[in-house]
Amino acid sequence: MHFLAAGSGADFGNWLRSSGLEIVLLIVGAMLFSRAATFLRDRITRKIDAGFRSSDSLVRSEAAKHRHALAQVITWVVLSIVYFLVSLEVLRRLGFELGGLVAPAAVLGAALGFGAQRIVQDLLAGFFLITERQYGFGDVVRIAVTGNPTDAEGTVEDVTLRITTLRSADGEVITVPNGQIVKVTNLSKDWARAAIDVPVPATADINKVNEILHDVGAKAFADRKLKTLLLDEPSVMGVEDLTVNQMNIKMVARTLPGKQFEVGRELRVRVAAALRREGLSETT
Repeated sequence: MHFLAAGSGADFGNWLRSSGLEIVLLIVGAMLFSRAATFLRDRITRKIDAGFRSSDSLVRSEAAKHRHALAQVITWVVLSIVYFLVSLEVLRRLGFELGGLVAPAAVLGAALGFGAQRIVQDLLAGFFLITERQYGFGDVVRIAVTGNPTDAEGTVEDVTLRITTLRSADGEVITVPNGQIVKVTNLSKDWARAAIDVPVPATADINKVNEILHDVGAKAFADRKLKTLLLDEPSVMGVEDLTVNQMNIKMVARTLPGKQFEVGRELRVRVAAALRREGLSETT
């Protein structure tokens, strides 16, 4: 390196005042830029969140979720480019001839090519996830991951071109490389459906049970709290399964995105209470 080749303390001092100082300024500048970019990103996302909280909407709009994710991705890309360029400038001021590194870099690139394929795959997959708006910040998703028998499920907390970070219902943080995503099930895009299986004795009067469930759906849709979460009145789909002792009747309700779990719990409580009043709760 240049400063090691210096033959005297004076030369080393001159290097510190020139290239050494420039290296320090580059590193400090990169750190300050990182702070500024992160501050700007957080300010934008806070503004998006504040707009959601101050509105009458119960769920984020698809545009807001996409803008939130896009702010995170753009910040990550910009900082990655800045760090790369600063690293090149630091190497140049340390005396490395960047042109002379082309051949060793080619050999190293070939050696690491297999590993780099996965990184490139992650970046490309992340690019299409964002541009195609498959999900955004705050979406509830279920992700099938290559080589994992169980799906990753949770709320999207962070998205970059390389990884997606989820928060599960148990509070666990799940990090998924975008290149390993096989299938994405978005549970909170545009609208959702709460599906309830209602088991009743096989000897029960099916017409009476249907009347009870229709009444539960009508009262739920008329309820002030639930009506804000429902897109239309819950409907009874009919018998879905039949055994010797029991039959299952399916009831479904279209809800706002991500509200299907809350609506499903409330409908189950109402259905159980209605069936109990009619003496049909032995198997529920």
